[in-house]
Amino acid sequence: MELWKVISMVMVAVGVYARLMKHAEAALACLAVDPAILLIVVGVLMFLLTFCGCIGSLRENICLLQTFSLCLTIVFLLQLAAGILGFVFSDKARGKVSELINNAIVHYRDDLDLQNLIDFGQKKFSCCGGISYRDWSQNMYFNCSDDNPSRERCSVPYSCCLPTPNQAVINTMCGQNMQALDYLEASKVIYTNGCIDKLVNWIHSNLFLLGGVALGLAIPQLVGILLSQVLVNQIKDQIKLQLYNQQHRADPWY
Repeated sequence: MELWKVISMVMVAVGVYARLMKHAEAALACLAVDPAILLIVVGVLMFLLTFCGCIGSLRENICLLQTFSLCLTIVFLLQLAAGILGFVFSDKARGKVSELINNAIVHYRDDLDLQNLIDFGQKKFSCCGGISYRDWSQNMYFNCSDDNPSRERCSVPYSCCLPTPNQAVINTMCGQNMQALDYLEASKVIYTNGCIDKLVNWIHSNLFLLGGVALGLAIPQLVGILLSQVLVNQIKDQIKLQLYNQQHRADPWY
């Protein structure tokens, strides 16, 4: 548990640092997908959870141990419910992912962490935009409207560009005016397929891997729930035994 406490504190520290380094207006604009906020929330929850388990086991505190067991049970049930709902309502889940990606595209230039995350995803999955590369027109800097004064007008980020062998310096302007081209011409320079389909295909092709990760997360949680309940029962048995001894201490036949 000490390891998890250290990990949680590191996550909180990194999240707070990343949050403070941002401009306030940019951070508020994309709060729903802010990686810094996610790190802080997950780190705080992990610290509180491990604190209850660690102190509860050391001090043999039933209240903390039951809190630890209850929280682990809730986390496990939420993960299970999310997996089932995501499988049953896959269309709605796809729509939510699409909404999240479109929102991230809109705020691409407003948040550095978000920008790096999108660039990583587009290069990793060899994709561009949500449905297609033209989704980048939703961003005010990449919008193709005639009254857009941006130098990136009708362009796409460099992470959409096809990799160039033996390229020493990254050409960040390789996506210039790509949205003005049709699919066939643009496909010679950039990825034209959207990231949503690529992500869905990756999930389908890695179901066993995802299942293994889910199982790897579930087993420690179930073990933690089981051990905490065993320890709680042992503590209760010790309390009952002490009460029994106290009641019969004055008994001359005891």
